[in-house]
Amino acid sequence: MNYLQILDFAGVAVFAATGALAASRKRLDIVGFIFLAAVTGIGGGTLRDLLLGKLPVFWVKEPVFIGVCLLIAVTVYYSAHLIEYRYRLLLWLDAMGMTAYCVMSTVIALVFGVSPYA
Repeated sequence: MNYLQILDFAGVAVFAATGALAASRKRLDIVGFIFLAAVTGIGGGTLRDLLLGKLPVFWVKEPVFIGVCLLIAVTVYYSAHLIEYRYRLLLWLDAMGMTAYCVMSTVIALVFGVSPYA
């Protein structure tokens, strides 16, 4: 496993955590946690792959990304009440996820042959 794969898993995990924390703020049930974690965890990469015409999208080829979202959602569901300042954590995790995915998506786009200016 190279550092780009680790960065990809970290980005999915961090975005899944932000989705799960948003579900916690809205006091959703476990299904809501899983749904928001999956949508935020794999949504950006799915859109990227669709725009690049890279099919099937990454999580269809490697379903372990769905497992990462599920694991994060369940973990946050059972531990969110322990985090006193969830909104601040949500903002920090979101910023970290955006940073990771900017780098990762740029590398994927360049490998796929997209102009660096695009």
